[in-house]
Amino acid sequence: MIVILSNLMFYFLVDPSDIYASEQDPGSKDALDFRHHNYKEMRKLMKSVTEECPDITHIYTIGKSYMGFKLYVMEISDNPGKHELGEPEFRYVAGMHGNEALGRELVLNLMQYLCREYKKGNQRVVRLVTETRIHLLPSMNPDGYEAAYEKGSELAGWAEGRYSFEGIDMNHNFPDLNNIMWDAQEKAADPSKVAPETRAVISWMQDIPFVLSANLHGGELVVTYPFDCTRDWAPQEDTPTADDAFFRWLAAVYASTNLVMANPDRRICHYEDFQSHNNIINGGAWHTVPGMNDFSYLHTNCFEVTVELSCDKFPHTSELPIEWENNKESLLVYMEQVRPSRETMMSNESNLKSSVLSPHLPPVAADGDYWRLLNPGEYKVVVWAVGYFPSMRRCQVGSEPHPTVCDFTLTKTPIQRLKDIRAKGGKIPQDLQLRLRALRLRKLRASTKAINQRRESQRLQEQLLQRRRARSSGARRA
Repeated sequence: MIVILSNLMFYFLVDPSDIYASEQDPGSKDALDFRHHNYKEMRKLMKSVTEECPDITHIYTIGKSYMGFKLYVMEISDNPGKHELGEPEFRYVAGMHGNEALGRELVLNLMQYLCREYKKGNQRVVRLVTETRIHLLPSMNPDGYEAAYEKGSELAGWAEGRYSFEGIDMNHNFPDLNNIMWDAQEKAADPSKVAPETRAVISWMQDIPFVLSANLHGGELVVTYPFDCTRDWAPQEDTPTADDAFFRWLAAVYASTNLVMANPDRRICHYEDFQSHNNIINGGAWHTVPGMNDFSYLHTNCFEVTVELSCDKFPHTSELPIEWENNKESLLVYMEQVRPSRETMMSNESNLKSSVLSPHLPPVAADGDYWRLLNPGEYKVVVWAVGYFPSMRRCQVGSEPHPTVCDFTLTKTPIQRLKDIRAKGGKIPQDLQLRLRALRLRKLRASTKAINQRRESQRLQEQLLQRRRARSSGARRA
């Protein structure tokens, strides 16, 4: 006897002009817009969020794709539009590979969720919004996404839309800071090969002092952490950073709260079982890539991990509600890691603008605050800036549920004070002029005295030499 099993699939047709038509989809209790959004629909949804929550949202662009699509970012903060003293900067980036669509939709879901829960008074969300400046980039590669979207989740191939319109894999398009000079000298590296989307993200990283980030991908179930690029370009080699313990913690925070990754009975996606690594792995130990994570860490000191969200790169619309539930807690708890003091130090001194800190040079915001993710312990921090005397102090990072404050006040050098006076069109005070004249006089006298002493020493040496010669000549005559 032959038994034939048949699976019947039913889909509901919705009005594509209704951005909330799918709010009642099963799989999630959150009333969000669970469907795939092309560029036009994404922009419409983002606009609707700003209209619903104008006090905490702001949309801006960081550049354009090769085909001219704007790279939109949603900022969510209690005071959107500017950096606030004592408030760390956080970012999620999705859609680096255009066909990995789940990250894009999760970021759009997150915008809606934060807006609505803030309005409801959800204390967890209120704390996130008021204490953190959140930046959400849903589509880094809109050209690639549009190509994949046209085919749809059922027909798009494994690599359909992965690359930019120019055929560039953006995750391989960031400078390798360990080899960039060698490449330029030995390989005559062509700067035009950097995609406009990559340039836009690099400028974004440089303009905003981000502290923590995650890059959302698809096709696996694992969280990777730097270094992603091995030192000798070996295909697979564990390549830890100096902050390896902390990176492992960040990766574990996301992986352990993801409902699918944390499920011991889940199936593997392809051929690698990452459960033996607790669903986290060093990027270089998986496969070497000189990508955005390494660049973010080395160039801007922002800690970033890559999250492979799902086995399916472009899940069907019907699967989006459950994928949101799988990742919602992870997305929230990962953002919260930017705040605890055991990971952060800050300064609120406004005279630290344009200064540099050691170790690992964390960026300093225009109003003087800085952040560094750290494990508990004692750290020696050195601050220096042009026109100021350097300052050093030891900072103790504890385990309290708030940032550890480690302030510096830099003192201007006398020369810098004079430059400031002259720059403002002012005159040097009379008493300062007298002091400077006296100082120059002392220096001149000291210099003259030193010259005279050298001359006198030379004269005495010459006299001594002449006497020795005379004695030697008299001895030979005798």
